Formats: sequence, C-alpha cells, structure tokens
Amino acid sequence: QVQLVESGGGLVQPGGSLRLSCAASGIIFRFNVMGWYRQAPGKQRELVATVSSSGWTNYADSVKGRFIVSRDNAKSTVYLQMNSLEPEDTAVYYCYAAAPPSTDYWGKGTLVTVSS
Repeated sequence: QVQLVESGGGLVQPGGSLRLSCAASGIIFRFNVMGWYRQAPGKQRELVATVSSSGWTNYADSVKGRFIVSRDNAKSTVYLQMNSLEPEDTAVYYCYAAAPPSTDYWGKGTLVTVSS
C-alpha cells in the first residue's frame, strides 16, 4: 500500500522560511511526477509546484522565485523549500505523486500558517 507522509508544517512569521518533506512508502516503482498542492480556507486546491523524475520543475506564478521543489529519487522523497513566506501562503499543503501508468496519490496534508 502506497503512503505519502508530509512533515515540516507549522507557524512562521511573514518573511520567514519553512521546508516541507514528503516521504513515500510501499512502492517498488519510480513516480513520474511528485510535488505539492495547497488548499486555503474557502478556496479550491491549487498547484504549488511539481518536479518530474528527470528534474523538470513547474511552479505556480504566485510562488515563483520564492519556493523551490526538489526530489530524491533514491529515497522517494519530495521537498518544498518555502522562502519569503506571505500570509497568503497560509494553507494545508498536500503532497502529490503520479505513478505509472495513471494513478495519483495524495498525502493527508500539513498545515502552514504565516502570521505575525
């Protein structure tokens, strides 16, 4: 059974940084894509950033230049380094992974709160 487990969320002041991690277990294959989505209160879930198995990255315009997504294929782990955090970044952040040929997996989410 595939599981994605996030860690690293919490409370941070505006302008601060956090690093999220997501470790996959129960797999014997390499995910095509891994990444992060987020859902703020009262809003739909939205893409934050993804990274392919070959290292290609994709970012939401709202986080470009502030967030960095990376992955360790050997550890089946994806990371999200979040810098210059803004109150608008407050949300539950969900880890996402796409497995061949077309199965999506989601973590349970980790809360990030940006507030002074």
